[in-house]
Amino acid sequence: MKLIILDRDGVINFDSDQFIKSPEEWKPIPGSLEAIARLCQSDYRVMVATNQSGIGRGLFDMHTLNAIHDKMHKAVALAGGRIDAIFYCPHTADIDCHCRKPKPGMLEDIAARYNVNLKGVPVVGDSLRDLESAVKVGAQPILVLSGKGSKTRSAGGLPENTLIYPDLAAAVVTLV
Repeated sequence: MKLIILDRDGVINFDSDQFIKSPEEWKPIPGSLEAIARLCQSDYRVMVATNQSGIGRGLFDMHTLNAIHDKMHKAVALAGGRIDAIFYCPHTADIDCHCRKPKPGMLEDIAARYNVNLKGVPVVGDSLRDLESAVKVGAQPILVLSGKGSKTRSAGGLPENTLIYPDLAAAVVTLV
């Protein structure tokens, strides 16, 4: 099985320092939906692994998160693609959970649920914590410069062998 794991905010949709708190605030980055469709057409299983501390902060609830993800699923489907599963961490950074990136819990859950080894699996993110979680499970870290990606690259300290692309669409061109 070909698998790819995507962060959500800053990779698929525009990010916000105030969090994406409603379906109306969820807006896809140009080319990202078509990139997901292209992955699907190349027989990739597309997973999303996303920190969603807005839940833990009380900024939105599970009903709202589900509505945001429903909008994302529908938008991807209209572009001809699909997201096979969404894994999320609802915790704030001060809670020492195993699922919040940069810890590898969500990625380990994906590996267990789909009975796959993540060695070399592309993990696409716009933050250092996305890349660090990828490295911890032997996956291939890919930084996109959309979202917070440009700041992440400028800050340095990227894991060895991190691939860098302008956005998800550019990364997908090299994968399919």
